[in-house]
Amino acid sequence: MIKVYTTNSCPWCVKVKNYLKTNGVSYEELNVQEDTAARKEMFDKSKQMGVPVVDINGSIIVGFNKPAIDEALGL
Repeated sequence: MIKVYTTNSCPWCVKVKNYLKTNGVSYEELNVQEDTAARKEMFDKSKQMGVPVVDINGSIIVGFNKPAIDEALGL
């Protein structure tokens, strides 16, 4: 299960989502700007309030960190 925590106006969130789509990876998007439960979940996992935060099968990646995303996906 892959989750991407985003907000409405985050350009890096768009980059993460596009990168995952380009690699044929499906994900669940959680908008922490509108969903307080998702915001709490993101903070509990990452200890961060900044987005994007990507949870790839328990590997927490803060920001658009392509090498870390590739490693977590096994690419």
